[in-house]
Amino acid sequence: MVEDDKRLASTLRRGLEAEGFAVDNALDGEQGLWLASENAYDAIVLDIMLPKVNGFQVCARLRESGNWTPILMLTAKDGDLDEAEALDTGADDYLTKPFSYVVLVAHLRALLRRGAAERPVQLAVGDLVVDPATRTCSRGGRAIELTAKEFSIVEFLARRNGEVVSKADLLEHAWDFAYDGDPSVIEVHMSNIRRKIDKPFRVHSLRTVRGSGYRLVPDGR
Repeated sequence: MVEDDKRLASTLRRGLEAEGFAVDNALDGEQGLWLASENAYDAIVLDIMLPKVNGFQVCARLRESGNWTPILMLTAKDGDLDEAEALDTGADDYLTKPFSYVVLVAHLRALLRRGAAERPVQLAVGDLVVDPATRTCSRGGRAIELTAKEFSIVEFLARRNGEVVSKADLLEHAWDFAYDGDPSVIEVHMSNIRRKIDKPFRVHSLRTVRGSGYRLVPDGR
């Protein structure tokens, strides 16, 4: 999220993290451009009126460099020309301040769904179904209650269906790039997740790949 209003940025970050998103915040366009160039993000929330480098320039430079991460532009301005310029420079969506937080989250989820072919409305790994829009998870039609962090981990693994995902990738996507806490926190969450998505159903879909990470497989019976 590239937003120079510290109060708004803090409020949005807390809200998005409560929804299970991992959020990095930049306070000017220069820092935002660097973060977006150095890290693989699922989406970028980008203000237009920014110090050093404005949002239009950040968006244009990212697109020129081949970075096609979905971008949602925010602005305090209200006008057709600003919206047209945002879209013409490569933004995927546009939201005018003041906006509803619920609408912002809905726009982000829509961007994630259509950002790439591998991002359908629902993610299915065998009979385990993950719905990013409603933040729900179920197996064989039976609802599974997950915390926000657990859901983020399961969603990320489901998007990488069958692939081995490293602890580093999980920490980056479910926490943030600057997380410097104990990496073993992943093991605690994995134990809790297995207790919820596997044990009651007598399956073993969440696998540990020693020395490499974790993967979610369709047929874990």
